[in-house]
Amino acid sequence: MQRNLMLGLGLLLLGNVFSALYDVSIKWLPAQSDATMFLLLRQVTAIVMMLPLWLYAGRPRTAFLKLHMIRANSGAVGGLLLILGLLSLPLATVSSLFYSAPLMIIVMGMLFLKERLSSQQILATVLGFIGILIILRPSEMNLAALAVLVSAIVFAANQLMLRWLPSSEAASVTVICYNLLSLPLVIGFAAWQGFAGFSWPVLGIAVLSNIFLLAYQLFSVPAYRKAQAGEIAVAEYSGLLFCVLFGWLWFDEWLDPLGWLGAALIVLPTILLPVLTRRWRKVRKARLA
Repeated sequence: MQRNLMLGLGLLLLGNVFSALYDVSIKWLPAQSDATMFLLLRQVTAIVMMLPLWLYAGRPRTAFLKLHMIRANSGAVGGLLLILGLLSLPLATVSSLFYSAPLMIIVMGMLFLKERLSSQQILATVLGFIGILIILRPSEMNLAALAVLVSAIVFAANQLMLRWLPSSEAASVTVICYNLLSLPLVIGFAAWQGFAGFSWPVLGIAVLSNIFLLAYQLFSVPAYRKAQAGEIAVAEYSGLLFCVLFGWLWFDEWLDPLGWLGAALIVLPTILLPVLTRRWRKVRKARLA
């Protein structure tokens, strides 16, 4: 069990480097880019890129088509909302909101997968949602911030649905279904905008972002199968740190003091509370001995 936990944490940590780079790539889109066209190009190029891996794996099949259909289409909506948020808000702000997803993973794991929560997880979740409210600042709330928050909820639900897939199912099947089964919906989004916004730079960024996103998916799929969602969700926070760093390095973006406070309430309790609890138990045990 401990080996699976460490492996899951390691895979998710590595995957989050690519997840942060995916967010960065969207910030590189030309001004006035159309989010639906970018999403369509990303989906199509993802399928093309995954086909060789799927063929190399021997054309594996899935017995969970309905589950993949739900994940794919909800993921397309969540992906579009995240793109809209990234085009409108600073990278650090988007990341702080989006990385509330681990809190939602913990709560959904309890509600839908019957995973038990410790007192530390409950406290960390409460503090984390207070942090979300601080970042959102209800008096200054805008649609872009709400779009990112909804995207985080969709992401959390999709990650939890991976627990219903058998560990024997090839990761290439999971990833290709995620992109292929949502293609009709994404085409509909782009058609609604008149298929506007195509350009070679947008296509190039779509390919680059896909490399990052597919790398994240190929690491995160086995990670969430190796361990309980609540145990490895903490590793998702590493992506927030990477995003803040990249936003500072490449876009000269930084969180304001309230943003840092909110981000700290989201991240630090989940990281520090288990450590402090273990130390307190050791001290208590030593005193009783």
